Amino acid sequence: MKKSGILNHELSDLIARLGHTDTITIADAGLPVPPGVQRIDLALTGGMPALLDVLRLVLDDLAVEKVVIAAEMKDVSPAFYKELGEVLGQIEGEQIPHAEFKQLTQASRAVIRTGEFTYFSNVLIVAGVAF
Repeated sequence: MKKSGILNHELSDLIARLGHTDTITIADAGLPVPPGVQRIDLALTGGMPALLDVLRLVLDDLAVEKVVIAAEMKDVSPAFYKELGEVLGQIEGEQIPHAEFKQLTQASRAVIRTGEFTYFSNVLIVAGVAF
C-alpha cells in the first residue's frame, strides 16, 4: 500500500505518465470537460476538495514548467488569486481570457475536477522536467 503522496490511483498514474510540455487541468466544479479528455472526478460536495489543496499535492509530485489561468480570476476572485500566487511561489504563470483557457483544456491529458465553487478557479499545468 502506498503510504504517502497522492493516493488516488487515477491521479497518481496520470502524473507518472506525463512528459515535458504535457498539460493537465485542475478545475473547479463547473468547468466543462471536453469530449475525449480524461476526467478525474474528485468532487465530493461544494468546497471539497478545495482546488488549492489538490494543487499543492500535485505540485509536490510533478515537475512544473508553468501554469496558465484565466485573466478574469484576478478581478472576479481576488482572494483566491492571491492565495494561488502564494501556493505557486516562483512557478511561471500566464494569464489568458477564460474562453481561450477552455480551448486549451481540449489538449489536456486530463481534467481533474474538484469541489471548488470559486469563479474562474481553474489552473492548467504544463509539465516540466526534473533535471
